[in-house]
Formats: sequence, C-alpha cells, structure tokens
Amino acid sequence: MKTIKHYLSLLFLGAVLVSALGCASTSKQESTGEYIDDSLITTKVKAAILDSPTLKVAEINVETFKGVVQLSGFVSSQAAISKAVEVARNVKGVKSVKDDMRVK
Repeated sequence: MKTIKHYLSLLFLGAVLVSALGCASTSKQESTGEYIDDSLITTKVKAAILDSPTLKVAEINVETFKGVVQLSGFVSSQAAISKAVEVARNVKGVKSVKDDMRVK
C-alpha cells in the first residue's frame, strides 16, 4: 500500500511539472502570461492610434510578440508612419517597435 501511494505521488508530481513546463515560454513561443500581456499591449496601441487625429486605425495593423510591436499596412504619408511609430513607442509595456508600414 505504501508503494502505491509513493508511485501516485510521483505521478502527480510529474504531471504538475509537465503542465508547468508546458506554460513556459521559448524564443519562438510565448507563455500564457506573455500572450495575455501582448494582447493587452496590442489593444492599447490600437486605442492610441485611434485617439490620434492624424492616423487611421483601419490602415495600420498591429501585432505584438514578447513586448515588441510590429506595425504594418499602407498609410498616406511618411509623417503618418513616423507618428504611428511614436504613438506605439509611448504605450506602456512596449519594448520596441518594428516598422513595416508603406506609403500608398
């Protein structure tokens, strides 16, 4: 009976460790917490772009991975690109901004 309890406790411990490691991040995959943080950053950047009267949120795509924001899309001018990058950089939680926007 004692050995069965021992094996069950080891099995439980192993399951806990496997599930904890399953949530850990790698260089190409986010952890659950990082995914939630990045979703929040993306939402904040989109809201900041929407609040900027010179930018059109429909023209700019925003993606975030581990705090790095990537802006893409087609905008009307180089000034709009500069403004969008500036707006994104000022959002709390943004580590850096990659600019993939193009002037139409």
